[in-house]
Amino acid sequence: MKTVGEACIWLKENLKSVYGLEELDPVVLLVLHSITKLSPTQLRAFPEKQLSEAQIQMLLLSAQKLQTGMPVQYVLGETEFFGLKFEINPSVLIPRPETEELVAWVLGEKGNLSGDKRSGERDKKSGEREKLKVESSMPKAILDIGTGSGCIPIAIKKNWPQAEVFGLDISVEALQTAQKNALLNEVRVGVFQQDILNFIPVKEASRYSIIVSNPPYITLKEQKLMHHNVLAFEPHLALFVPENDPLLFYRKIADYASFTLQKYGLLFFEINEKYGRQVVDLLKTKNFTAVELRKDLGGKDRMVRAKLG
Repeated sequence: MKTVGEACIWLKENLKSVYGLEELDPVVLLVLHSITKLSPTQLRAFPEKQLSEAQIQMLLLSAQKLQTGMPVQYVLGETEFFGLKFEINPSVLIPRPETEELVAWVLGEKGNLSGDKRSGERDKKSGEREKLKVESSMPKAILDIGTGSGCIPIAIKKNWPQAEVFGLDISVEALQTAQKNALLNEVRVGVFQQDILNFIPVKEASRYSIIVSNPPYITLKEQKLMHHNVLAFEPHLALFVPENDPLLFYRKIADYASFTLQKYGLLFFEINEKYGRQVVDLLKTKNFTAVELRKDLGGKDRMVRAKLG
């Protein structure tokens, strides 16, 4: 095994018992790209390219880890999200494509946040219209709850540089990863530790224009249906909720948002497809309005947006 072509054949042979036919080729290309820095097109075009001894050793080690079922993102220590590169380790969830859709929905609000638009539309005075225009251009504060790798706030900050963006998590290890990823992507994102399930409400000025969260939402019953590589390697703290209280995090985050969102601020959730209507009803009982349930590209109920007040 001295060339790219030989490495490709060897990897497929050694990983075919771990991956299905549809997964195998993408995984092999990811591994070879990470080791050789060649694009998929280059890997196919130059199978005769020689591998160095160091690259061969990296390939052997990667294959050994992949054979245990470890997700390829953890093996390589990196993944892509919203066109950006992120360092990934077992202290944080692997970012999913569905969460990219959530980020895109948040970014769609860039030109829309300007306080109470309806009252501004009713008042036709030019001074009031100018005031709304100025407010719309002012920096917005955005918080991601359960930030993990930092993929959500970093992707938002990269595409909304005028906003102040923050990430909150209970895990110190996750926050350290998020800080590294902010540096990697050359953005300033503030991070802080907090247990969202045990926050103490305080009377203080509302701070955020947007709160977004992809909280734990998988029940223990659903755990039995999950793939081994998720259960064995991804952090359970970020995945699971009690069987008898599947909306636990949505309820607590909605309460937190009630204290920390500005008037007419927005709350975005990624959700378990089975509980879309229940999340909508929950938010309505918490005095949120204009609650919208949206499907992902796969046609599943996946995201909710609501307005405070």
